[in-house]
Amino acid sequence: MTSQSEIIYTLDLLGTVAFAASGALAGVRRGMDLLGVVVLGIVTATGGGVVRDLLLSDTPPFCFKNELYLYLALAASVVVFLTPRSFERMNRAMLLLDALGLGTFLVIGTSKALNYHLGFMGAVIMGVMTATCGGLIRDTLSNEIPLILQREIYASACAVGGALFYLLYRLEVPSEINLTVSAATVITIRCAAILKGWQLPRGKAL
Repeated sequence: MTSQSEIIYTLDLLGTVAFAASGALAGVRRGMDLLGVVVLGIVTATGGGVVRDLLLSDTPPFCFKNELYLYLALAASVVVFLTPRSFERMNRAMLLLDALGLGTFLVIGTSKALNYHLGFMGAVIMGVMTATCGGLIRDTLSNEIPLILQREIYASACAVGGALFYLLYRLEVPSEINLTVSAATVITIRCAAILKGWQLPRGKAL
């Protein structure tokens, strides 16, 4: 029987591929060369986890301990560079895969923060950073307004999932259930936002 950790690891790898593809596609859209596309893909896929590990003083960061993450991000970026039109046509599927990666990265980051004995705010922030910081770096490098600063329900979905993860952790809910429920919550919120067009309210300009 496949263990919970193996399932999470598999989803983590799928999320890495999805994030790398989204970063690489952003590079293609901005007219970058192969190196630029690859760099954007890799930082999107691994940036959040690297920042988290550096803040937790867990060095070298995760992707240098297990280079499979880097190889997958590299391969996905090259494939997108070579066949960008195919990925453009799969835009909705890419968004759904991105949501899957978002939920998985969130629970991995929050869980790791709790293992380092961080409190509520620290754990939630680490989880949100793990899930969104790669995209923040991607958008900054491609000269776009970061997605998490727009009206998209993205980081907010992660914050809800992180808070839920912390609550269930304190209630001593088994980790398998906690990981599944919290990740599913983030994925559900994000997918619903994509399909229904939900957005956060915007402040009125002064």
